[in-house]
Amino acid sequence: MNIASLAKLPLSTEQGWPELARRRPALLKVFALLVVPLALLPPLLLYYAGTQHPEVFLQIGRDKDWLTVASVFFMAEIATFMAMGWLIKQVAAAHAMAVDYHDSYLLAAIAPVPMWLSSLALLVPSLAFTVAVSVAALGLSCVILYRGIQALGRRREEVVAAAIVQIVIGAGITAWALLLVLVIV
Repeated sequence: MNIASLAKLPLSTEQGWPELARRRPALLKVFALLVVPLALLPPLLLYYAGTQHPEVFLQIGRDKDWLTVASVFFMAEIATFMAMGWLIKQVAAAHAMAVDYHDSYLLAAIAPVPMWLSSLALLVPSLAFTVAVSVAALGLSCVILYRGIQALGRRREEVVAAAIVQIVIGAGITAWALLLVLVIV
């Protein structure tokens, strides 16, 4: 799995996904080489933004212990990854779609990549810019999850895939909202 393969995933179920399904990368390798490094980006950039330009977080950002916030944020991201893999499997099964645990955790690792990369927007000291980039990344994550459910679930039923994505993304947005509360409060 390389950057070119990842870039093809939102385009269709026929680009990138067949290679992933065929290769079935080891989940430990995916976790170590994709999830951990990319999940480190948001906490590191939160720490940077909080210490270098806390005004982006309005008044509430000025007196935070940003190292603690970053540490808790990282642990919450890893816990969210674990929960999302399980949730994808359960929701797919409830909709009679054959997504095994390997594929569900692979999707849980790949779908948030745009969200993790969107944290690079914190390098720009503008709340509006960061929010705009994050919203675009969320949309891209939804598309990746949708295409992945269709491709790895081996059923091209759009309504079923959309229903699964709606539930999983709803849970994901809830988790991200709770993580943002950590930053705000």
